[in-house]
Amino acid sequence: MFQYQSQLDQYVTWMRNERGFTPSTVEQWSRMIGRFLRWCDQTNRQLRDLQPEDVDAYFVTQATGRWSRVSVANTASTLRGFLRYAAKQGMCTDRIAASICRPRLYQQESLPYAPDWFDVRRMLADAETDNPRDIRDRAILLLLAVYGMRSGEVAALRLDQIDWQGRTLRLFRLQPRQPPIYPLVSSAAEALARYVDTVRPPSSCSEVFLCMHAPRRPLKAGSIYDVANRRFVALGIDAAHRGGHALRHACASRLLAEGLSIKEIGDHLGHRSAASTSIYAKVNMQALREVGAFDLGGLQ
Repeated sequence: MFQYQSQLDQYVTWMRNERGFTPSTVEQWSRMIGRFLRWCDQTNRQLRDLQPEDVDAYFVTQATGRWSRVSVANTASTLRGFLRYAAKQGMCTDRIAASICRPRLYQQESLPYAPDWFDVRRMLADAETDNPRDIRDRAILLLLAVYGMRSGEVAALRLDQIDWQGRTLRLFRLQPRQPPIYPLVSSAAEALARYVDTVRPPSSCSEVFLCMHAPRRPLKAGSIYDVANRRFVALGIDAAHRGGHALRHACASRLLAEGLSIKEIGDHLGHRSAASTSIYAKVNMQALREVGAFDLGGLQ
């Protein structure tokens, strides 16, 4: 408990009952406001005497060097909403909320960045062992990195989508109406074959990737995230996002660095609109010249 717990509880009740905010919004906003009110309590600032300079001091002492611009903007908006409510309840003056200026954010400012292709290859090399889990995970990582597949697409991949004899991979992507057919590159073919032949248990499930332990159910998209995240953490790879989407982003950035057009990259990723692909052109990447053993062949 702290000095302003009752004021915080009152605002939480108002958000939930009067405004009908979702539980996640209520939880997030109450956490940010609680952090501010605890700071006021710790620094002996009275809510009724609060001045714009006090709010400025909060951001200077708490945010500088620690919060991103997005975090600062979200906190500013949340505090402004609370202080407007507090002013109407007579808890503080109404000039406090009006003094809070939210920093301007630009489109794609919070764009997640991908790991370097060198780090992608480290992840693949780290999974190149005889451990059954590594055998499965390496096949998953290759699909994410070489084909830029979404986690849900990897989880939903079925055995009948792999044409071993024709060396093709048919993907039912989330965007295009027609399922595109991709060349089954040797690295992916070998990893998939090794998993299916030596690790994947006999099952009536048509999905390729199954849980390692009983019950042998198909993996979910969240499990695909975990496969990638484990490698990021184990190898200490610094990236804003550490799931499958980071490898999809790495795939697109690598293709961009190789000189492929936005349309070609969009076709490879299964984008319907060029606008969805153009975000990768905003990434400031160093030229990636070496692509290792991967041969993407012709883009479909």
